[in-house]
Amino acid sequence: MAKTMQQIINTGEAISHPLRLKILYMLAGREWYVYELAKELNVSRQVLYLHLKRLEKAGFVESDLRLEDEDQRAKKFFKLVNFDIDIDLTDLNKLFEKEST
Repeated sequence: MAKTMQQIINTGEAISHPLRLKILYMLAGREWYVYELAKELNVSRQVLYLHLKRLEKAGFVESDLRLEDEDQRAKKFFKLVNFDIDIDLTDLNKLFEKEST
């Protein structure tokens, strides 16, 4: 299935930052609670959320809000979605042939 221009852009933007690549690597091992992941990466939760949002928009990660039994607080967990990055000439031809006709 051919990708849209926006899908290609979202994918490129999502993997264009070293911290986002590290987040993908860490999420490949297990799901993470945002606070723990921010602490492990030594970044603020706000900065981490910005990066996670970009990854989620591109379909690399998904989140789950859970109510924890021990403290009754809602915690947001992120996990990796199985992905394969594949952009080929067919995708580009479908995007740009429309413009040239």
